[in-house]
Formats: sequence, structure tokens, C-alpha cells
Amino acid sequence: MSKIRIFSLGGLNENGKNMYVVEVDKDIFVFDAGLKYGNDKMLGIDYIIPSFEYLVQNQNRIQGVFLTHGHDSNMGAVSELVQAIPNIPIYGTKFTLEVLKQDLQEDGIMKVRLYELKPHVKITFGKKNAIFPIQVTHSIPDAVCYVLYTRDGAIVYTGDFVFDATALGPYQTDIGKLAYVGKQGVLCLLCESFYAEKKGHTSPNNRVSEFIREVFRKHDDRIIATIFPAHIYRLQEIFNEIMKTRRKVVIMGKPLQDLVSKAMRLGYVKFDEKRIGDLSNLNDKDVIVLISDEKEKPFANLDRILKGYDKFIKLKDTDTIFITEPSYEGIEKRFAMILDEIAMRNVDVVSLSSKKHLLHHASREDLMMMIQMLQPKYFFPVKGEYRHQVMNAEIAESLGMDKNHIILKQNGDVVTFMNGEMVEDFTHIPVDEVLIDGKSNEDIGELVLKDREMLGENGIVIISCTLDRSTKQILAGPEVLTRGFIFVKENLDLIEATKEICRNVILENISPDQKRIDYTNIKNEVRDQLGKYFYKETECKPMIITVIQEV
Repeated sequence: MSKIRIFSLGGLNENGKNMYVVEVDKDIFVFDAGLKYGNDKMLGIDYIIPSFEYLVQNQNRIQGVFLTHGHDSNMGAVSELVQAIPNIPIYGTKFTLEVLKQDLQEDGIMKVRLYELKPHVKITFGKKNAIFPIQVTHSIPDAVCYVLYTRDGAIVYTGDFVFDATALGPYQTDIGKLAYVGKQGVLCLLCESFYAEKKGHTSPNNRVSEFIREVFRKHDDRIIATIFPAHIYRLQEIFNEIMKTRRKVVIMGKPLQDLVSKAMRLGYVKFDEKRIGDLSNLNDKDVIVLISDEKEKPFANLDRILKGYDKFIKLKDTDTIFITEPSYEGIEKRFAMILDEIAMRNVDVVSLSSKKHLLHHASREDLMMMIQMLQPKYFFPVKGEYRHQVMNAEIAESLGMDKNHIILKQNGDVVTFMNGEMVEDFTHIPVDEVLIDGKSNEDIGELVLKDREMLGENGIVIISCTLDRSTKQILAGPEVLTRGFIFVKENLDLIEATKEICRNVILENISPDQKRIDYTNIKNEVRDQLGKYFYKETECKPMIITVIQEV
């Protein structure tokens, strides 16, 4: 029999940054490697990934990273992971790997061990364990859930899913395979919780073809439509409705163009290429302009258009902006600000209601159906804020599951099974967030964020002074330069007092007899005295930098 440990390096009590680890004896299986986007308080941070320290330390035991689908929340951290562990094997379905290859190429990563999985084809690892991917319905084709077969039963990780009877081809859920796995015996089910508070089934509220058709019918002029990255299902719905009109579509941005081109070439998206226009069609009366954001903050490209910074799209009064995805938790504030910006530009806007229209995530009835089919011995809610995990746990309990067999954990908390039974284990794996800014894959860190926050809230004061190298007398200064702190012309008295404080500190710490001057002590005293003075006068604490040079 086996010792099994399950824990998360990211994805619990948060939306995004999904990374779940299952250890079966000495073998490590990693499911997903995602990112999440920073909020407005994380100044300048593009996105956040889990810390890979545990995986780096145990890289020789890793059998592979298994990606459920091609969204950033589930595979956006693979580039950084591959740089940390170059030889790590990455598994995914065909379209998932195609999206991943595009991301890796953009990051300049060429040598990666990628292995294509086919749904419902088992892969064996050693004599004891096997991975079995099952196709599920999501907003991107070739999404799968994973079944990890062990000697003590199966461990199932659902990824993102819905049950939608109209989803066909690469979107179709294989319900028969799920039921078959349930009959064989499931030790533990790791199930998404994102929509656990929403009643009923997600379907048909995830389908919006009729709504899109109505928007196209009511608005004759140019429509600028935003889509979320890699939501291919929504893209196909838009294309289907365009084909019923005489309109052309212009796809903006190379990442989106590459993604659409690849999806069409591989047969995942069907559309008449003759209906795809170029920049010469951008100002046509009835054109549909598609924009999206890739690894940026939500609506970044739309915001650039609204502010007039886009070099190709200039808003006209006759335009209509169509936001083709409903708002979700974490972007409501950003969503409201964008709607305000559009209103001030006197441009029509159409958006989907988050109450009537849903993303491709499992609601309460979908979750119940998954639990009933798989009949797990233990249930582990994952993927969502903690309250969502709790609601998901309540769903399982309402279906008759033993409360002691329902697992609620935080990132790093370890769940241990010995011989098919959960045992008490208070082990905690160290977890952390790595903050990514721009192209750097190094952690920005909390100190940098605090500095940015201080600069943003209180500004900066720079003190400069020049001394004579031989006599140690002040030749120039102290001069005071401020940014974001005070309006200098209205605070000349404060500037003069600042100069006097600095001059006194410098004179107290220098003399002609000294061969070496402790400039560190001067800088510390200047910062200390000025900090107290500024707070007394303004109740602000600007960043203070002192520069002293000898000539």
C-alpha cells in the first residue's frame, strides 16, 4: 500500500495561481502551473506565480507537470517553472501545448520537454501509478480532468469544467468515462469551487449566441468587441454570428492574431478567412474589431483605446464597445471604472450581466453531478476563495458525505493518506508568492512594493551636497529636489528649513582634520531628522535620499 500526500503551492483561498502536488510514495505529480494578476495595490506588478522552491529541491522525484487547459490561471507560470527546472516534463493535450508553445516562444524558451496527451489514453509511470486524462467542457478546446491511479484508489483533479449537452467535439465531456472511474473507486476528488455559491447548472447561461446576434442587429456601425484571452468558445460564437451578416472582422494584436490563426489551422475554430480584414478595414462602417489582453491587467488594451493612446484605433461617437464576457470576482472594480470611462467618451457600451451570463465553471448542480458520478471517499474543494471552498464542502455534505471526509485546507497544508485512509498530519510545506514585473522572472519582493507604495502615497525628497575633498567644506548645496511631495512654489519656507537642517547635520559630522567622513551616518541622521520634521509639518512620510559627493 502507499503513502500519499496532497497539497497546494497555489490556488487555495484565491482565484488563479493554481498548482496542486500529489506525492505517491517517492513520485511527485504536479497538476497545473498557473498565475494570477495583481490588484491595484500591487503597483507595477504584472502577475504573481507560486514559489517553486519545494519542486526545485525535489526535482528528481517529479514525474511531470500535467496541464488541464490553456488558460493563464492554469499554465501561465510554466515559463518561469521551466527556467527554474529546465528538464521538467510538461504534459498537455494538443491545443493546450499549442498555446503553451506560443507563450514559451514569446519568452525566448526553446528547449522544453513537452509531451502531448490524448484524452482517454492512459500513461503509466512505473509499476504502481498511471495518469488518465478525461475530456471535459470548458471555454477552450481540449480541456481535461486528470485521474491519477494508485494502488489505494484514484485521485481525480477536475480542473475547470461545466456540463453542457450542446458542447461537441473538443469541448465535449465524456460522462461515460467519468462514471466508469467512479465505479472503479475514487480515493480523493479535488474539485473546483469558483461558482460553488451559484444555484442550478451553469448551462445554458454560458452560451450567449442569441445575445451576440441581437447586439449585431441593433448596432449598424463599428463594434469594438473585447474577449478574454484564449476563450475560444466565445470566439467561435462571435464568428458564427458574423457569418450570418455581411460584416468583416479585424483582429487586433499579434498574440490574438496568432492564436486565432493557429486555432483555425488546427480546426478548432471554423470561419471564412475571406471575412478577416486588415488595418485598411479598421474604420469601415460595419466592421467588428476584436481585442483582448494577453498577460496584462483586465481591459488594458481597451483602456489604452479609451485614453487615446492606441496608434490604430481612435474612438468615434458612432462606435459601440461590446464586452463579450461577464464580470467576475476580482475585476468588478476595474470593470466599473472601464464602464465609467466609456460613458465619458459618449460611446455606446454593451456588456454581459454577471447574473444572467456565466463563465464556463461548475455551478452547484454541476458540482453535485460530478460528486455523484465519482462517489469519492474523500472530497477536497480547490480553486477559489476560501468561502467558495466552504460552500463546495457544504454541497458534498448535503449529498451525504461524511463531514470528516471533507477536506478544507490552505496553500501548503498537507493531506496525508496511509493505506487508503486519511491520517492526521500537521506538516506545512513553505509556500510563497513570486511577484513578476515586466520581463524579469525574479521576485520583486515586498520591500520593493513598499517602496513603490511610499513613492505613490508620499513622494520623494532628494538632498544633494558637494564637499571640497581636501578642506571638507561645503562647496554647493544642500539642494532639495522633490517629486510627488509638496508644491515647491507654495512651500518655500519648508524648503529653506529643510536645507538648514541638512546643512547643520553635515557640518556636525565633518571637520578639516578628518581623513575619512562617515557618510552613512550623515545620511541616516538627515533621513531621521527630516523624517520627523516633514511628518510634523505635513503629516507625510516621503522617501528621503541623500547624495553627498567630494570634488
